[in-house]
Amino acid sequence: MLIDSADDMETVGEVDNGRDAVALVKTRPVDVVLMDIRMPIMDGTEATRLISALDVDTKVLVLTTFDLDEYVFAALRNGASGFLLKDALPEELLGAIRSVAAGDAVVAPSTTKRLLTHFADLLPKATKEDGKRLDALTDREREVLEEVARGANNQEISERLYMAEGTVKTHIGRLLSKLDARDRVGLVLIALEEGLGD
Repeated sequence: MLIDSADDMETVGEVDNGRDAVALVKTRPVDVVLMDIRMPIMDGTEATRLISALDVDTKVLVLTTFDLDEYVFAALRNGASGFLLKDALPEELLGAIRSVAAGDAVVAPSTTKRLLTHFADLLPKATKEDGKRLDALTDREREVLEEVARGANNQEISERLYMAEGTVKTHIGRLLSKLDARDRVGLVLIALEEGLGD
């Protein structure tokens, strides 16, 4: 009802398990999937992985009860564009759907950082080979990545690094491309794996 009450979105399907969510995305265009974590037959983590592996432009927004639910981290690693708590206000949910559809991470950078830092010990240790991912970055791109990893939003990065907000967006676009990251959450993961943003 909430989604259908918005002028710019509509519900194209509703299922009660992860297997059916994957099947639905295969049969019709879906911009954003609101994915529960705990479901019968196939959980949301596995369904997120399968949807992210499809050749479709579908984003996954995970809904969870707990801010630091261990399943959320797995969902992010499997391609989710962010997460939202189930008790979010209606306008927050709609705003999150719009943000994810536009290609942004749905959680505030500081919340993302807190979540990922909580699970940092689960990340694989960076190797010399992994470190080469950052070699392609300019010094300025690396500075922007460090700020993203610290939880700064675009406006904060603009102020801290003395650059226009449009320039920050350009640098983030280049980071996404060079590091092959799906979204800002992916950038934070890579930065944490490389030891940035401590």
